[in-house]
Amino acid sequence: MGKLYLAASGKGGVGKSIFSSNLSSTYADRGVKVALVDMNVGLRNLDLYMGLENKVIFDVADVLAGVVPPRKALVRDRRFPFLYLLATTQKKEKFSAGHDDMKRLYEYFRKNFDVTVIDGPAGVNRELSLAATDVDAAVMITTPEYVSLRDADLVEQTLRKQGVKNRVYVVNKVNKDFLGNSKLPSVEVITSTMKIPLLGVIQYDDDIHIAANSGVPAVVGNDSYITRNFNKIADRLLAY
Repeated sequence: MGKLYLAASGKGGVGKSIFSSNLSSTYADRGVKVALVDMNVGLRNLDLYMGLENKVIFDVADVLAGVVPPRKALVRDRRFPFLYLLATTQKKEKFSAGHDDMKRLYEYFRKNFDVTVIDGPAGVNRELSLAATDVDAAVMITTPEYVSLRDADLVEQTLRKQGVKNRVYVVNKVNKDFLGNSKLPSVEVITSTMKIPLLGVIQYDDDIHIAANSGVPAVVGNDSYITRNFNKIADRLLAY
């Protein structure tokens, strides 16, 4: 049975969706059969980050409503042997699924894919609860800022209460020039705030964001330090 991993964050703008696109691409580049599911309901963007926006016909709301089966809504990314995207709906009012609906959808992914990366919504809301249904692990994405840390900690506590057993975090957009700045949280503060295992640290790099906005995840087609870092993160996550 395949693994389901949720990417979550307390606030927008921390790079959660770009993280999800690069993580799924990292697995897919290894020949792993991967599904990338956009659960950021009402704010579709993964199709743009993956360069697949012109191929999306059906979305997750159509699947959950029974309009089409999952295989009809999945968009193949032909840069990889096995990577498929299930886009979300841009109309939040279309999304009326419950936990039982999510369980059935996730069971499909467990049976048909080795790894499913779910890009959840930012913040604590109904959509987060649904996206976290029966996942193997949740990855909190935070930046080294007090507001981001506090919000990520709140999301982590919410998922713990929901019963998500494995919860880890990634510190994203770390600017080495700001390390040691007394006005930003130190490593000790970040560790004491999150209180869960650290999965990895991602340095701020313009190339990551330029690549995403070009529809090409930064890990695709190169052997940069970015790719090596994502491979380490991907390896650690597979332990959950």
